[in-house]
Amino acid sequence: MPSEGRCWETLQALRSSDKGRLCYHRDWLLRGEDVLEECRSVPKLSSYSGWVVDHVLPHMQENQPSSETSESSRSTSDLEQPSCVPKSPVRTPAFSPVSSATADGAEDKRESQHAEPMALQSSRGIKVEGCIRMYELVHRMRGREGLRQWQEEQERKVRALSEMASEQLKRFDERKELKHHKEFQDLREVMEKSSREALGHQEKLKAEHRHRAKILNLKLREAEQQRLKQVEQERLRKEEGQVRLRGLYGLQEEVLHLNQQLDASEQHKDVLKVDLSAIRTRGNQLCGLVSGIIRATSENGFPTAEDQAVAERALQEMRDLLTSLQQEIARACEDKRRQDLEAQVKRQDSHMQQGPEVHRETPAPSQGPGGKQNEDLQVKVQDSTMQWYHQLQDVSSQCVLAFEELTNSKDSQAKKIKMDLQKAATIPVSQISTIAGSKLKEIFDKIHNLLSGKPVQSGGRSVSVTLNPQGLDFVQYKLAEKFVKQGEEEVASHHEAAFPIAVVASGIWELHPRVGDLILAHLHRKCPYSVPFYPPFKEGMALEDYQRTLGYQVKDSKVEQQDNFLKRMSGMIRLYAAIIQLRWPYGGRQQIHPHGLNHGWRWLAQILNMEPLSDVTATLLFDFLEVCGNALMKQYQVQFWKMILLIKEDYFPRIEAITSSGQMGSFIRLKQFLEKCLQRKEIPVPKGFLTSSFWRS
Repeated sequence: MPSEGRCWETLQALRSSDKGRLCYHRDWLLRGEDVLEECRSVPKLSSYSGWVVDHVLPHMQENQPSSETSESSRSTSDLEQPSCVPKSPVRTPAFSPVSSATADGAEDKRESQHAEPMALQSSRGIKVEGCIRMYELVHRMRGREGLRQWQEEQERKVRALSEMASEQLKRFDERKELKHHKEFQDLREVMEKSSREALGHQEKLKAEHRHRAKILNLKLREAEQQRLKQVEQERLRKEEGQVRLRGLYGLQEEVLHLNQQLDASEQHKDVLKVDLSAIRTRGNQLCGLVSGIIRATSENGFPTAEDQAVAERALQEMRDLLTSLQQEIARACEDKRRQDLEAQVKRQDSHMQQGPEVHRETPAPSQGPGGKQNEDLQVKVQDSTMQWYHQLQDVSSQCVLAFEELTNSKDSQAKKIKMDLQKAATIPVSQISTIAGSKLKEIFDKIHNLLSGKPVQSGGRSVSVTLNPQGLDFVQYKLAEKFVKQGEEEVASHHEAAFPIAVVASGIWELHPRVGDLILAHLHRKCPYSVPFYPPFKEGMALEDYQRTLGYQVKDSKVEQQDNFLKRMSGMIRLYAAIIQLRWPYGGRQQIHPHGLNHGWRWLAQILNMEPLSDVTATLLFDFLEVCGNALMKQYQVQFWKMILLIKEDYFPRIEAITSSGQMGSFIRLKQFLEKCLQRKEIPVPKGFLTSSFWRS
């Protein structure tokens, strides 16, 4: 049949096509691909049937007569052979869409070339062809979808691998950084350990150095203490020698005085029954003995205790000689008087009985220095201080010489002027006391006007320093003398008076510096401890003169009592301590104090660098610190407290060592005062200190 021939031809064409030459696996159904599902269904007209009719059938009709027999035979033989099932397109998912499209195009071209001589002889072949092409299309679509899914899967895997590689790189970097951190930490620990070891070694070296330095300091301190001990022993030996030497001088003076009394008894030799020449010879021997001891000690250094004992025994022997001679003279005079009376009675020449006048010459007791002077410890003052002291004394002497003519003038007018000037200078100072501030200002203005050459009223008359060319020098000298005298008398009795007197003196000092120099000169002369200065005993000096240089008042060869002496010294030191801390409130503040607290600090330091005097040093320190301690505390603060501790720990034992049991009052008072101040950590404001309310009154 013609249709059957066309089927064979179709099969032959399919076999000769590329896909017909493909080898199909028999187990393709087992892979789950239902490729021929549509072929098993009811045949339907394929969507490719129109394309087959247009392109395949015309060519096949042209070649039909020539190839019908051969084709039919080949078709028959081909159908008898088993056909290969094409491979599933899913097995080649590695092709890209572009390559697939290219392959499809090539296949379509080849199929069209093979299909040209073919001709469909039945509708069944057309359907088969359409199914095949539909299968190929579906297979390509599935292949593309699989390829797309495979590409997406590969991209996901690539991204996952990239992310995993990135994470691994991060972990690697973290491990590397951690390793670097660990290495750095280990290195830092090693460095810190070496640094600690170096510091420990350094501290050990420092400790060894401190230990060695401490040992060296101890050795140096011991050597210094030994040296100071030797110096102190030498100083004490010299001071003891000086005391013994002064004692020898006193003994020599008394021996000479007693020897003079022995010579004075020569006038009674006619009534004496004893040989005066032997007594005088013995007295001269004793004088020579004492003089020989002094000459020997002056050549060898200082006298020993044995020399002093020998001199004292000589003095005692001289006293015994004089006492026995005086007793002999008294007995002889009494016998002579009795004999004269008996002779007068016997003669009865007169009714009056007359006895010879007996001139009994009692030895004048030698006024030696008191216990305080005998125990006086002299230490050389600083050269600068002595130079300053002598300069002030020269200023005072020059001032006296300047008004000497006025003082020695016999002219009544000059004497009147001198008296008026003296009253005008001294009376206002005498009126200073704890009066109101306004009254104190009037007194200050009056003194200032007098020194400035302005006339002032005194005793109902107008007085001025211009009345005499020497009037200013005279007024300055008398004014300074009066200020010091007020400290010696008024302040000694009333301690509160030191501040008003001091503030006026300070104000006058600031405006008239020469008056301040004269105040210091008078103060140093009357109270050498205000320098501070301990006048030394000079060879050949009379004891009374030496006591005057120490500040004692000597009248008619009698030295004032120790209590009165300390009272006067206390008043002058209190006045000085008040002057150095006070300034006149109405003056200019742009200038510094003419003699301020620095001089008080200097005085305190120098007095502590000198050996203390029994009863004197403790009294002066107490008065000075009670008046000026609060101001020094505010000015020097820590250094002041160091000074106070020095006094307590180092100077108190020295004062106590030279103070007798009867003179412990001033020492105990000073000790209690400083202990109370150290306990309270404050020096109290002195009683009577001038406050702002005083000046408003």
